[in-house]
Amino acid sequence: MTAESATTPSSKAASHPLPPFRADHVGSLLRPPELKRAREDHAAGRIDAAELTAVEDEAVRAAVAMQREAGLRGATDGELRRASWHMDFIYALGGVTKVEDKNLSVRFHNADGDLEFTPPSAHVSDRVRLEQTIFGEAFTFLRDSVADGITPKLTIPSPSMVHYRGGRSAVDESVYPEMDAFWSDLTDAYAAQVRGVYELGCRYLQLDDTSLAYLNDPEQRRHVAAIGGDPERQHETYIAHINRALADRPADLRVTTHLCRGNFASSWVASGGYDFVAESLFNGLDVDGFFLEYDDERSGGFEPLRFVPKGKQVVLGLVTTKGPELESKDALKRRIDEAARYVDLDQLSLSPQCGFSSTLEGNNLTADDQLAKLRLIVETAEEVWGSA
Repeated sequence: MTAESATTPSSKAASHPLPPFRADHVGSLLRPPELKRAREDHAAGRIDAAELTAVEDEAVRAAVAMQREAGLRGATDGELRRASWHMDFIYALGGVTKVEDKNLSVRFHNADGDLEFTPPSAHVSDRVRLEQTIFGEAFTFLRDSVADGITPKLTIPSPSMVHYRGGRSAVDESVYPEMDAFWSDLTDAYAAQVRGVYELGCRYLQLDDTSLAYLNDPEQRRHVAAIGGDPERQHETYIAHINRALADRPADLRVTTHLCRGNFASSWVASGGYDFVAESLFNGLDVDGFFLEYDDERSGGFEPLRFVPKGKQVVLGLVTTKGPELESKDALKRRIDEAARYVDLDQLSLSPQCGFSSTLEGNNLTADDQLAKLRLIVETAEEVWGSA
């Protein structure tokens, strides 16, 4: 297949009514300045929770309108109500306590050098349970804010993210002497979460999982070994537990997962292609699609995509969210064409490589840059597949 042929879609490739869509995005969006100010005012006691919620509501409405303007067929709430893409969810699980652990700092990298970031950590101090559907109110608001023809997507961290940073040390041994019981409770909580959001009308759910990308990096596998994990098999353990959490999901609930190597203030953590996890991941993880970071050489080549079976969708994260430079359509089409050497063009879609604002700080680009990148994705998808 040539780059020219990729721009002339077959009638089969043009039709893709179910998510993930031909043009899609990961989830988080830049926080508008007025929302950041409202968060600061709320933290300082200058406004109450109701006033903060009103600002959040307006920001979500604007985010949905922006996604519709860009031409996307799915919309998230931009994760605008969260401080972090994953920790807000994890702290809402029963049995999980927020802790400060200076020994779990994370070293991020960017073109200007390294930076140390020590985010709050989590400790499992009681039996893990789901006390209420997490982000339920946020999803309901999103559901009621989207127009006809737009599918609301909810993003949550995968079960792996409760375990990865701290490993066994993050789980109180007096509560869980054996880790099997911890995993059983955690996956039961996730299964209940899946049922809960489905009952609210969610038909497009995404499990974000950096661990399955991190484990491709030998340095990260050394970290896993240092905290007592099994670096050679941990990805298989995670895949098995995610599958258990999803085992009873309704047939019309589309589930994807997103893998990246860190995203904080335009910086990253890990490197390495998908080779180490590819066969187990693509053949073993029971999801409908994979959002894969592929915006630079850190992500390796497309060769691991040869393990993707028929019936699975791969969303190529070719457009970076880490900077404002706008990719060219021709370059994107060539990359799509390269990927189509290993997995059928009909199984491919296009997205940014990660969220635009995995934490409230956001990446180093503007709202106009963000919109331009989303429009580029939609326009490129329309030219390659005939629809977005």
